[in-house]
Amino acid sequence: MGTRKYFGTDGVRGRVGEAPITPDFVMRLGHAAGVSLVARHELPAGERPAVLIGKDTRISGYMLEAALEAGFSAAGVDVMLAGPIPTPAVAYLTRALRLQAGVVISASHNPYDDNGIKFFSARGVKLPDAVEAEIEASVDRPMSCVEPARLGRARRIDDAAGRYIEFCKSAFPAELDLRGLKIAVDCAHGAAYHIAPKVFHELGAEVIVAGASPDGFNINDGVGATRPAFLSQTVLAQGADLGVALDGDADRLIMVDRHGGIYDGDKLLYVIAAARKRRGQGGGVVGTLMSNLGFEHAIVRLGLPFARARVGDRYVLELMHEKGWRLGGENSGHIICLDCHSTGDGIISALQVLAALRERGRTLSEACADLVFYPQRLVNVRLPADFDWQADAGITAARMAAERDLGDSGRVLLRPSGTEPLLRVMVEGRDEALVERLAREIAGAVEKAVR
Repeated sequence: MGTRKYFGTDGVRGRVGEAPITPDFVMRLGHAAGVSLVARHELPAGERPAVLIGKDTRISGYMLEAALEAGFSAAGVDVMLAGPIPTPAVAYLTRALRLQAGVVISASHNPYDDNGIKFFSARGVKLPDAVEAEIEASVDRPMSCVEPARLGRARRIDDAAGRYIEFCKSAFPAELDLRGLKIAVDCAHGAAYHIAPKVFHELGAEVIVAGASPDGFNINDGVGATRPAFLSQTVLAQGADLGVALDGDADRLIMVDRHGGIYDGDKLLYVIAAARKRRGQGGGVVGTLMSNLGFEHAIVRLGLPFARARVGDRYVLELMHEKGWRLGGENSGHIICLDCHSTGDGIISALQVLAALRERGRTLSEACADLVFYPQRLVNVRLPADFDWQADAGITAARMAAERDLGDSGRVLLRPSGTEPLLRVMVEGRDEALVERLAREIAGAVEKAVR
């Protein structure tokens, strides 16, 4: 992935109006993707491939949607426009409508002036690397247009939100409901603003709606899964039993208990895993290199195998498929339950947590009582673009010394940022003072090396 020109770990993303998030590039991207679809899918005579396009609530979504539509049409691909819907809704509807691909216009948890394009295959999973590479290789070629009789058509799907609401509700056990629960739902002024509150309300909860007034500019602005303090304050002010926070495209989940305590992806994944273990459901759990060591130890105490993937939900999903496991996620709140959906889904993940709590009549804090997080310190150090940190003897010596000091009770992780010229230095262990000191020492070694 590191040699790609446009595609990152989650599609193409950037600041609107700057390459590559410009109307002309996005039109060419749609055309390149359309040409690939035509070549890959043999359909009966007279039928054209069809794609679904969904978006979040950013003002730039209108412009980019029109550009994508033009590119696909020029390649001879029909377009179905779903309007503002969550990323996992696009994955679901692409499968449900038997389409050849799904496209999401979103920059997820980023501010409104960023946007991005990501693709789902006909199976509702992110495109394989090979297909993304094929699209990228052809996107800079001169754009052509099929003959007028073969141009793609476009139409809007009026019932997209309703279909997805019913799909989400179907992931909650039929013998349970949410009656008697007061739930605050923060939609981050994003794609789930008209969907998530209805899901929880129709399952019986009293819903306090927050972050559900998008204006094109306020997505993720002080609200949502990346700003859980807002939900914490809302829960306390409204006397709610718990809170659910989604990000701008609703594939990420953070929850809050009645006391305002914040529960990240590791904690919520533990609650879901423990419930599945009680039900006798097999398999292991996939976390990432950033998953807390205390979380790993707690999963192992449950008697479940555990494995770490690279950071990024696509890598979590790849390892889940490789091992044949059904459960995985990131501490950022991406949680994947493959027995419910083909991709990470904030609403469905919240329903899995709520089902686990309702089954035993527990609160979030009670469900996490056996989960003890270890202190974790993350330091970012800026690197020159051409600096080979892995070959530096001083950095290596500092890392090895820290690992000796921690022994089996901690770990050290050095990894470059995927989006910025930074080296992320993470140290984790039982002793907070030791963790802090070792993180500073390794970061100091990196800073010395780049001077």
